Amino acid sequence: MIEVYTDGASRGDPGKSGAGIYIKQGKTKFEYAIPLGELSNHEAEFLAVIKALEICEEHFPDEIISIRSDSKLVVDVVEKNFTRNQSYKPFLETIVQKSATFPYFFIKWIPEKQNYHADRLSKQAIM
Repeated sequence: MIEVYTDGASRGDPGKSGAGIYIKQGKTKFEYAIPLGELSNHEAEFLAVIKALEICEEHFPDEIISIRSDSKLVVDVVEKNFTRNQSYKPFLETIVQKSATFPYFFIKWIPEKQNYHADRLSKQAIM
């Protein structure tokens, strides 16, 4: 199982944004700080999950993927496979499509303090 920690950050709403992705495969760790352009914080959080899934598609295509995020909004939308917010629907559709390529996909909310690495990387991406 691949543990994937994601976080999105935005300076302003909208503002300069970035995604932080921290991946654990056993004892091996991978870190990604990805600039995202001008987005809201919620959009950055969704895109962090999408970018993480894209990385996993390329490097871990046959693995069980467990995403951990400190964004309750993103986790709730993905778990329920539903949002009323029209601007989030394309993000949800992309996550559903990409997650379906893995044998098993899980998403779990974690407290911000447990998401230190991804948080640091997301902030690094907007510096």
